[in-house]
Amino acid sequence: MNIKIVCVGKLKEKYLKDGIAEYAKRLQKFGKFEIVEVPDEKAPEQLSQSETDQVMAKEGERILSKIKDREYVFALAILGKERSSEELAQEINQLALHGQSDLTFIIGGSLGLSPAVLKRADTQISFGKFTLPHQLMRLVLTEQIYRAFMINEGSPYHK
Repeated sequence: MNIKIVCVGKLKEKYLKDGIAEYAKRLQKFGKFEIVEVPDEKAPEQLSQSETDQVMAKEGERILSKIKDREYVFALAILGKERSSEELAQEINQLALHGQSDLTFIIGGSLGLSPAVLKRADTQISFGKFTLPHQLMRLVLTEQIYRAFMINEGSPYHK
C-alpha cells in the first residue's frame, strides 16, 4: 500500500514533526508512507473573493501536480463526509481488496481547497466542524491512518 499526504505549506513546529515522524515510522510496516509539501501562496490578511479564488487556484494547481491518475484521493474538507475510525479503516480495507493500492490524502491551506482539487477527489472526508490549523491536521490525519491500519490488523491499539 502506498499512502501519501499532499499538503500546503511547510511544517515548522518541532512537536508536530516529532509526532508525525513517530506515526510515519509505525506506518512503514504497512507500506510506503510519504508527505509531500507544496508551497503556500503568499497573500495579505484581507482578501477579496477574487483574490481568495486566485490563491486557492494556484495552491490547487500545485496540489494536482503531485497526484497521479491511478491514485484514490481523499480531500479533507469541512463539508466532506464524517467517518468514524472504524469506517475509515473499512473504506481503506475495501479499496485494498479492490486493487487500489495508492491512497492520497489532501490537506489544503488556510483558505481551503480549490474547486479543481475537490473535483479530482474521489471522496471528501471531514474531521468535524472544528477549525484546526492545517499543520496540526497533518498529525491528526497521520494518526488516524495508522489507527485504520491497526483496526484492520485486529490490533488492540484502537481500544
